[in-house]
Amino acid sequence: MGYSLQVAQKKFIQYLKNQRRASATILAYGKDISQFIEYLAKKQVAQVESVATENIENFKEYLKENKYLNKSICRKLNSIKTFFRFLKSQNLIKNDPAALVSHPQYETTPPKFLSKIEYRALRDCARNDPRASVIIELLLQTGMKIGELSRLELDDIKDNEIKIRPYESQPGRTIPLNSAAKRAIQRWLDFRPKTNNKSFLITRTGRPLLVRNIRAALNRLFQKAGLKDITVNSLRHTFIAHQLMAGVPINLIQKIVGHKRLSTTEKYLELIKNQPPSVSKLEEL
Repeated sequence: MGYSLQVAQKKFIQYLKNQRRASATILAYGKDISQFIEYLAKKQVAQVESVATENIENFKEYLKENKYLNKSICRKLNSIKTFFRFLKSQNLIKNDPAALVSHPQYETTPPKFLSKIEYRALRDCARNDPRASVIIELLLQTGMKIGELSRLELDDIKDNEIKIRPYESQPGRTIPLNSAAKRAIQRWLDFRPKTNNKSFLITRTGRPLLVRNIRAALNRLFQKAGLKDITVNSLRHTFIAHQLMAGVPINLIQKIVGHKRLSTTEKYLELIKNQPPSVSKLEEL
């Protein structure tokens, strides 16, 4: 009995959930596979065994014709390749049609980070808003992710450190707090609306501040500060790059930002020239 692509996709998504893959990863895989299935439906291909290498190659060309960047095409092909490897491992197909499909070439651009002038301009734009200020300072002074910031609770904030609780496949860790971060935290806590909600960041009505709210607020500040080609991740990149330039040991930075592999942190070394000897103290930005 053959499997339809939709049934196979459901099995694949369940497999990813059983493997405890990150929810964002599962969502991305799901969207990529759905787009591929929709494309195949227009070609009257609906069964997993009916998919040929030519179909995947044609889908790759279809993406190019629709102005997708090579980086995006590579990501979608990775999803498709992972999908068919799963089907092969489950004996749902005899041959893997994606195995011989090649990725388009693209140049990886180094992570964008802010100069001192730029992050000081950003800080100035938020100086009259305690919540915006603490968002900027925590991302800038700790290198945490925006999702970690949105999930912070009051009990996670200690005198000299922040506790990042385990989440999905990510283990927990602690991050040291410098004076700038502590000042911003105290200013926000003095201003924070009184509520029983334990979330560290809340709205004026006492509801948790979601990732999309934080992202939207930061994007407005980037525009106000005149910063172009800057994203939320640029603040995390800024922390890593400036700590490396200050000579902080790379394995310490890896531990603080939560990179699972040292090689991920090492990629930032390409940004750093004339690195000074190692020191043991994190730099305050």
